[in-house]
Amino acid sequence: MAKIVVVTSGKGGVGKTTTSAAIGAGLAKAGHRTVLVDFDVGLRNLDLIMGCERRVVYDFINVIHEEASLNQALIRDKRVDNLFILAASQTRDKDALTEDGVERVLTELSRDFDYIICDSPAGIERGALLAMYFADEAIIVTNPEVSSVRDSDRVLGILASKTRRAANGEPPVREQLLLTRYSPLRVQKGEMLSVEDVKEILAIDLLGVIPESQAVLNASNAGVPVILEEESDAGQAYQDAVARFLGEERPHRFLQLEKKGLFGRLFGG
Repeated sequence: MAKIVVVTSGKGGVGKTTTSAAIGAGLAKAGHRTVLVDFDVGLRNLDLIMGCERRVVYDFINVIHEEASLNQALIRDKRVDNLFILAASQTRDKDALTEDGVERVLTELSRDFDYIICDSPAGIERGALLAMYFADEAIIVTNPEVSSVRDSDRVLGILASKTRRAANGEPPVREQLLLTRYSPLRVQKGEMLSVEDVKEILAIDLLGVIPESQAVLNASNAGVPVILEEESDAGQAYQDAVARFLGEERPHRFLQLEKKGLFGRLFGG
């Protein structure tokens, strides 16, 4: 049976879809058969980040309403073996997501995949709640800003009380923190919360810290998961996060300002 992993936050624009794509690609590269499921009905950005928007014929809602089979709707990634995408619908509203339908699709996917990555929409509306409800594990994506951290704390409350695991008295959803758009310089200036500040507020395990990086935007615009940009700082940070997710111990990088050499100190470079 697959592990169902929800990538969630509460606040929009923190990097959930970028993270879903990166974590999914990383798990697939590690040899795990992985599917990315877009729960953001009406908007649909995961297919853009994955560069497969022109290949979408049938979507998640078509499968839920039995207008298409999973085999018809699943898109195989052309760059990474073992990686598939199930796109959201752009033309339906979120009420098209039904609990029974979502459960049926996730159950069917669980027979063929090791990991199901659920890319949650922002907020705590129907799509986000259903993405969280069936989760075994949760990656909480947070920017080091007070509003983002506060919204993530609200989501942690939902994960603790309004999931299938909570309803059935099962062990709780495993929660891990992914801190995105981190800038040591802005932390030093007092413009941004530090890693320790966020950890103290949310009190969950730290999966990774993704630096503020132009590589993320470049990869998104190119339709490539940033983890495949292996020379970039963000790509390396996501590689570390996937390794930790799979149980490997790795030090956290990109938390400190880079030290300038003598030439840089003399000339400000």
